[in-house]
Amino acid sequence: MKYYPAFLDLSSRPVLLVGGGEPAARKLRLLLKAGARVTAVAPHVTGEIGNLAVAGRITLHRRCFRPTDLEGQGLVIGATGLAAVDAEVSRAAEAAGLSVNIVDRPELSTFVTPAIVDRDPVVIGISTGGAAPVLARRIRAAIEAILPSRLGRLASFAETFRSAVAALVPDGQSRRAFWDVFFDGPIARSVLSGDERAARETMLSLVNRRGAKEVPEGSVAIVGAGPGDPDLLTLRALTALQSADVVVYDRLIGPEILDRARRDAERIYVGKAEGNHAASQDEINALLLEHAREGKRVVRLKGGDPFIFGRGGEEVEFLRRHGVAVELVPGITAATAAAASAGIPLTHRGLAQAVTLVTGHGAEGEPDVDWAALASANHTVALYMGLSNAGRVAERLIGNGRAPGTPVAVVSRASLPNQRIEIGRLGELGSLVRDRAVEGPALIVIGEVVALGQVDTLVETLPLRAAAG
Repeated sequence: MKYYPAFLDLSSRPVLLVGGGEPAARKLRLLLKAGARVTAVAPHVTGEIGNLAVAGRITLHRRCFRPTDLEGQGLVIGATGLAAVDAEVSRAAEAAGLSVNIVDRPELSTFVTPAIVDRDPVVIGISTGGAAPVLARRIRAAIEAILPSRLGRLASFAETFRSAVAALVPDGQSRRAFWDVFFDGPIARSVLSGDERAARETMLSLVNRRGAKEVPEGSVAIVGAGPGDPDLLTLRALTALQSADVVVYDRLIGPEILDRARRDAERIYVGKAEGNHAASQDEINALLLEHAREGKRVVRLKGGDPFIFGRGGEEVEFLRRHGVAVELVPGITAATAAAASAGIPLTHRGLAQAVTLVTGHGAEGEPDVDWAALASANHTVALYMGLSNAGRVAERLIGNGRAPGTPVAVVSRASLPNQRIEIGRLGELGSLVRDRAVEGPALIVIGEVVALGQVDTLVETLPLRAAAG
């Protein structure tokens, strides 16, 4: 993060604006909206700036910039568009110890101004650090389109009740739960629709009801984080993360995913790797129960989908047995993520009418599955956690009739920037994993559909129909 985000209180504070063209006028509109006392300096100004001066809204000096103009100012903005003048303003401001922004010249600025979404008192700033201003404006437009026009009124409405709620619900956790009920419920909807009178009456009833003082019941959301790319989180998963008091997460959850959680949420690592468990499953279950009984909203964050080889079902069963409310939030599983990353359809007319998800490890080592069924033609096998047993799985499938020439793809770290795809044939799967030093997490796709993937040289090296030997 190159720039530290902050919001300045410019109400009645002196600001110097150097420039008189349209870029300066755009800055001036925002400065006046923020309540700043603006002094503008420019030999020539637009009609808008001139009219504001005549109306007494700003102080205007119709001349060139002088370093003495900085005296008594708290902030400086240069918007002349003239390289020499803007550089002079920047040097003089920095010499005077003043923060300065030169429009479209981040290298001459000590701060940059973002694209702004204004729902006063809700203000959102979007910045690319000067790298791509047009992109920032496009993001602003996207946010403008989804935010209600009366969102600021909702914030102001809530502010009028903050003291009353704080007096009735002194515990921070309970108070946060109270406001969650408010913002998710009919009162907020009434405010957003313009019916503040009805909203106020209902809010008074909610504040005064006896239940407002009660400690909220805890809950656990079992959430699938997908394959690792934060853009592949579902909206429901994001909502759960941003309202969590505690996040209990696995080894495959990267920092980019955790960054989507509420900043003050407690984070507890319980990752498991072969031969290295930060916590046993029984310890994880006890941890979830403990925090839920304290009235906290807990997110159990798992890579991929928690109910496909993620032991999510065991945790749900345990929590429900102990009377804890559980929410289930599915995620994009490794099979679909890895196949999509490699451009491989898991099913395809004429090549694969079924797909089976299989784990490479069973309770006692080798998985206990129907190998004959998996070896059938027109069938895709997606093998999870199968690197260490890849050769043995290939032997089992070939021994039950699957052609050694069946195409295979090994996709490691699917959807991430360091994703890696290895292509080969079933008969050489064990050596492919070993000789190319493939590291997990990885998913292995076995079937004729692999030849359809968008990977270099696939069409040249793999037939759509594997040879029988």
